[in-house]
Amino acid sequence: MKVSIASDHRGVRVKRQILARLDELGCEGIDLGPETDESVDYPDFAGKVAETVSGGLVDRGILICGTGMGMCITANKFPHVRAVSCHDDVTAEYSRRHNDANVMCLSADMLGDRLLDRIVELWLKTEFEGGRHQRRLDKIEEIEQRNCCGEIAAGPGE
Repeated sequence: MKVSIASDHRGVRVKRQILARLDELGCEGIDLGPETDESVDYPDFAGKVAETVSGGLVDRGILICGTGMGMCITANKFPHVRAVSCHDDVTAEYSRRHNDANVMCLSADMLGDRLLDRIVELWLKTEFEGGRHQRRLDKIEEIEQRNCCGEIAAGPGE
């Protein structure tokens, strides 16, 4: 499995830990930066990973920032990306089992090392169940297609 991974400056240490874990699990980790903990803007790095997932260049992506939320918001702007913020075993497992999530966003500040390792492994090994969940993903895809083609209203008051 090919997994692209990036962080902001707050997630560099965690990113390195996860890259080592990916190697242990037999996955190919592709580090999309940054290299140091010098301040950067998370949307730049979320976009790099989301592009690789959206374009089918990798199987999945992992993003790390202080909370994981900013990365998640950014990644979900890309077609075919289903990014989720995971903070425990349940969110990691069900994001894959029910939502076929292909980008996992993690908090560098709120998760301990052992929990991070466990979440990453669980998320990578959990398969999508399909069935009724596929029907729901198909509906999300329809919404995404309408939105990208301008069929959904721009917003309130516009």
